[in-house]
Formats: sequence, C-alpha cells, structure tokens
Amino acid sequence: MAVQVAANRRTLEKQGKPLFYLADTVWSAFTNATLEEWEEYLDYRKMQGFNVLQINILRQWDASGSDLELEPFAQQEDGTTDYSVYNEFYFDRAEKMVRMATERGFTSALVLLWCNYVPDTWATRFQKNSKMPLGAVEPYVTYVVNRFSKYNPIYLVSGDTDFPSDVANTYYQTALETVKRISPSSLTTLHIQGRLRDIPETFANHEGLDFYMYQSGHNSEFQAMAHELAEHFYNQTPERPVINGEPCYEQISYSRNVYGRYSAFDARKAAWQSLLAGGGAGVTYGAHGIWSWHKKGMSFGIVEGEGFDSPYDWRSALRFEGAWDYSFMKYLFDQYQLVGVKPLDIVLNKTKEIRAAGNEDTIVLYVPVNTKVRLDFPVEDYEFTTIDLVHRRFAQTNPFRENECGVIPMHMFEHDTVIIGTRK
Repeated sequence: MAVQVAANRRTLEKQGKPLFYLADTVWSAFTNATLEEWEEYLDYRKMQGFNVLQINILRQWDASGSDLELEPFAQQEDGTTDYSVYNEFYFDRAEKMVRMATERGFTSALVLLWCNYVPDTWATRFQKNSKMPLGAVEPYVTYVVNRFSKYNPIYLVSGDTDFPSDVANTYYQTALETVKRISPSSLTTLHIQGRLRDIPETFANHEGLDFYMYQSGHNSEFQAMAHELAEHFYNQTPERPVINGEPCYEQISYSRNVYGRYSAFDARKAAWQSLLAGGGAGVTYGAHGIWSWHKKGMSFGIVEGEGFDSPYDWRSALRFEGAWDYSFMKYLFDQYQLVGVKPLDIVLNKTKEIRAAGNEDTIVLYVPVNTKVRLDFPVEDYEFTTIDLVHRRFAQTNPFRENECGVIPMHMFEHDTVIIGTRK
C-alpha cells in the first residue's frame, strides 16, 4: 500500500493509520551493495522497526568505492555518459532490490536527480563534463517511474540541491510534473541542501509537492538548524507534513574538514529537537558507512567535496547504537500517539535546546542536559514520566508549581531525557 498525506495535512498515513516516517539513509545501495549484503541489511533494519529507505536511483557522487562497476547509463570512451541508453541490467537489479525491501514492509524513497547531475548547482564541479541534458530528464523520469511505481515508492525529486538558477529549477520542475502525470498517487518531496530554508515559489506553491523535507546537516556550527528549520517549515503555507530528511549522521565527521565526529547523542538530539519543533511527521537516520555503502579498504569520496573523514565498514555502521535510539523514538511516538505532535511555546528556561510539543491529551519535552524545567503550563493536570534515552529507563516524576509557573524538577539520570505528561 502507498503512503499518503493524512487529512490533517500534518502527518503521513498508510492503510488509513498514522505513519511515523522512520527512514534510513542508503543513498549508494544500488551501485555498491551486493544482493546478499542487501538482504542482510534489510533484515536488520526491519528488526529495528525502520519503515522507509532513502536511496539514490543514480550513482552518488561521493559514494565509497565499489568493485561492482555498476552504472545506470551507457559510458562513452571519453568518460562521459550517454543518458539516452539505459543499462537494463542495472535497473533490473535496482528493481529487484526495491522489491526485496517492499516484501519486508519498507517504503522506498527514491531520489530522481541528485544535484551533481543538474547544471549550476553547488556540486557542478564534481561532474563538469557529463551533466544530464534537460531533454533527457523527462524520458529518464518516465522510465524509472514506470519501473518502480508498482512498489509504491516516495519520490525525492531533488538531491541536496540549492535551486541556484532558472535552468536548474526547470530540471526539477520537469521531474516533479512527470512523476505526477504518470503516477499521480505517488508522494513527492524535495531533498534540499543543508540549512536551506527558502524553496522557490514554483515548488512551494506546487500542488504536486506533498511534504516538506529539510536538512539540518553536518556542519558543527549550525546544529541548531534541527529545530530552527522544523519551526520554519511548520509555519509555511500551504501546510504540509515536515520531516528532517538529513540530520547529522552518527559517526560522520564534521563537514568542511573540521576535526570531530557526531556521536549517538548528537544524532539523537538532532532528531528529538526536529520532531518536537514542528517536524513531527517523522525523521531520517544516517550511519557513516551505510549511506556511502563503505567496505573496508575501499576508497571514499572526493577530497575537495564535503570534507568528511573516512567511514566505517558498512557492517560495523549497521550496528551503531544510534539506530536503536531512532527505533525507540518510533516506539514512543506510536505508543503515546504523538505522530504529528504540535510544537508548544511553553518552556520558560532561557534556551532553545529544550523543546516541547503536545496534543489534546499529552505533552512531551526533550531535555538534552539535566536541569529544572520551568513551564508556562498547568503541570498539576498531568501525570509525568521521565525516560532515560540511553538506558531506556522510565521514572515517575512529580511536578510542582513555583512562582506561578509549572516546574519539572531535575531528574536522577546522567543523560538526555524525554519527559511525557498525560492528562489525568
């Protein structure tokens, strides 16, 4: 069954039931993963409760090296690509991988045009001599939509784009409108560049754009974008579900060759802040080694690109603890019926790091660093539980009123927590 936008315009649903979009980032699967590896990967992520896989249909420009030598189009002797000649073996294999995922209950979210294939984008320099001609876009999108739509995927029309020119935008508009013409029931969105908040009106007002997807990204100076962009897109018109499609990946290094790597805590914090600041339809996880499908000893990336340090082998990255953190988020959102939760401006502490959201019967707080939380909220009307997000322990919590505000006292855990209040 296909994923659809719910009647409330804030959430997604499947078979008439709310869907918490819990995606994993596997951009390079079609070019790098063997079918045996893919099966192992799918079974592990299914066990963890993931339900969406974000995959690039074409080769990811910064994928890890692979000995599979798979290309979607014919390669010319001069090193350029003939976008009019499709490699049927490549697409047969990719279709089989999508079918394997669908049989296990996953929805595939397929990227049509990563920005390096489009003129004028920030990634132009990484594919200077082999851009996809504009005239090839409609035939290509027609081809892949006819192949994949039987599996009810979501289409990410763009990949990491910055909408730099009318020429580039025409590529994406052509792709979007081709999808909607051939498969009008398929959901579409845009995967946009990190920290970008301004989408051209051509897309923002397009009735074919089904939900907002933003990227808080991997720059260590701008991790507040996780909640800032969630707020921004939540307040856009028209109203659509909002998803952080690329928060910081676990164990990826800080971008721009800055020393350091993101921990499970960093990835967890970005996700919870996204979810409670307006991105309550779901979130995407990434592991450094899975997205590029890295195998130990193989090459990785381009030095002058995003400037990321080496990935882990994909099997090691598959088992990072942070994926279980995201699985636990989905459990809590389903258990407490929080999908699409509304952001609340009730935190009186002088920080934007503590986030609050709620619905008619439930309030949820994310507290990254332990402190007494002061709220403009009737805490006496709710029963509260504090959840240690590292050890997943649940503790009874007794709020009180102080100086005309509600107070959640300091908890006894050493890690970040989620505090959930249910109406008495």
